Amino acid sequence: MQRAYVIWCAFQDKVLAYVAALVLLACTLLAVVEIIRRYVFGVSFYWQQDAVTFFILSAVYLVFGISQRHGVHLNVTAFLGLLEHRGPGARRAGEVINFLATLISLVFLVAVVWWGIPEAHDSQRFDTRTESLLLPLWPFLWVLLAGFALMAVSLVFQVYSGIQKLVGRDGLEEPEGTRGALH
Repeated sequence: MQRAYVIWCAFQDKVLAYVAALVLLACTLLAVVEIIRRYVFGVSFYWQQDAVTFFILSAVYLVFGISQRHGVHLNVTAFLGLLEHRGPGARRAGEVINFLATLISLVFLVAVVWWGIPEAHDSQRFDTRTESLLLPLWPFLWVLLAGFALMAVSLVFQVYSGIQKLVGRDGLEEPEGTRGALH
């Protein structure tokens, strides 16, 4: 399982992070071009705001799994932090609670992806559009579902590692030297 985790980390750091970074760079350049077009030439693309908004969101969606892996997402740890300093029994309870939260998150994300697929299909079938009516909405919905699925893969590795730790074995170790575009 460690080898699969190393491959997963390399994919996230060497492919996914760079794709997200390139999408963010393209959005930034489009926004700058639009500022120049609007204030220097007095014209602008009416779809630009939708494009920048949805592509930035898409880049964020792609980074969900990376942020989950590194634990840099929104995380409420006050209770677990209190347990960690209350002795070995409380620390163990904190580990179990953390494992259960990770497992529940995984089940939730799998459910969201499962029930989101028909929604994305409907958006594609009915040709739902962004506010400017130029850009189709369905590609962004598929990227959102892909982001959730990628996050679920990170959670699968965390659940496995959590089980290993709970039974007294070493969990998965973060590979050395894996740094991506977003670090």
